[in-house]
Amino acid sequence: MVAKKKPTAKHAKKGGSIVVRGKRKKSVARATIRKGKGRVRFNKMLLTSIADPFVRQIIGEPLTLAPSVASQVDVEVYAYGGGTMGQAQAARTALARALVKYTDDPELKSTIMKRDRFILLEDSRRVEPKKYKGPKARARFQKSYR
Repeated sequence: MVAKKKPTAKHAKKGGSIVVRGKRKKSVARATIRKGKGRVRFNKMLLTSIADPFVRQIIGEPLTLAPSVASQVDVEVYAYGGGTMGQAQAARTALARALVKYTDDPELKSTIMKRDRFILLEDSRRVEPKKYKGPKARARFQKSYR
């Protein structure tokens, strides 16, 4: 039985695609990158047609750090779980990882890491569960003796 090779940067440049994952809180995003005309889709919508400009800026941040590569590739990002901002940040991580893997350029990786280290690394923080005797995880119900 022959083991199947994982896609690499050489594979992508020949016309194949690379799939990378990014996570943030409860959100998971999967980015597929392939050679193309510079189109970026987030959950089947073009990035330019997303209504919230802050979400658009978060998702497009890795593209601003690699403008030469961004115009040569098509990227599709699918995110699920969590909320809007968690999905946007998970998509940002997946997109940055896809660009680094596609180009296989250590200079691009260091540029992205200098900007914000959580663009490439996943933020391991999670929401602390709520406990009894309180409205939130750490806060306690107030007592009144009157």
